[in-house]
Amino acid sequence: MMQKTAIAIAATAMLSIGSTALAADKGEVELAYVEWSSEVASTNVVKAVLEDMGYDVKITAVSAAAMWQAVGTGDVDGIVAAWLPTTHKHYLEKVADKVEDLGPNLDGTRIGLVVPDYVEIDSIEQLNAAADKFDDKIIGIDPGAGLMSKTEQVIKDYGLDDMKLVEGTGPIMTAVLGDAIEDKEWVVVTGWTPHWMFAKWDLKYLDDPKGVYGGEEQIHTVVRKGLKEDMPEVYKVLDNFSWTPDQMAELMIWNQEKHADPYANAQRWVKEHADTVSSWKP
Repeated sequence: MMQKTAIAIAATAMLSIGSTALAADKGEVELAYVEWSSEVASTNVVKAVLEDMGYDVKITAVSAAAMWQAVGTGDVDGIVAAWLPTTHKHYLEKVADKVEDLGPNLDGTRIGLVVPDYVEIDSIEQLNAAADKFDDKIIGIDPGAGLMSKTEQVIKDYGLDDMKLVEGTGPIMTAVLGDAIEDKEWVVVTGWTPHWMFAKWDLKYLDDPKGVYGGEEQIHTVVRKGLKEDMPEVYKVLDNFSWTPDQMAELMIWNQEKHADPYANAQRWVKEHADTVSSWKP
């Protein structure tokens, strides 16, 4: 009996080694993303799907400018974090002849200035007059984000001379927002949809009558030229990848739980949405 058990264990080990070797044969896929909660969710989902198919997937969080540069030079294979047509327009223009836009993977996104519902103004045009209530600050995110360059344009176009755009990160922005809401203080932040903060707090976008932020946007998948020929299966998954704001929000909320592991949560999401995921595969 012991001899049979040993043989069984050895056979299992050999199968495992063979499976690992097969997976390694499929090659490495590299994806870049900006560390927004939405892109953390989407990039980890794609990683989970491709690794389940046998690929070794490396994901790297970088600034928006570096992300676009990396896919433009072919240093990474793709991104699922391209906010178009407005937010990342200037980045796409620089590398348009070196990449392939596979189209939207999510519809109904938006960017703009966001305040708690209790704040008694409704338009960007009213910010200057209420600057002191906001401590003369617009709480921003990382300086390389397209949202930040658009907000700098907003400050110029609306003549918000009394307001200063404060650089930071997504997590710092939401921490400042949360602290202000707890104390019922006025605060204005650079925001985007989808984002878990809209599920946690009652928030509103300030009207943008000049249309600087644009209207509704989409998140696109963009890949390096040649990926279709080099990795047709990976290309097909990236081309098919598409989900809804509600599906993304579900995963983003999981990622806000204490000690959350975005990749483990992505694996859970993939398992629980098998029908959706199967539609992405070749």
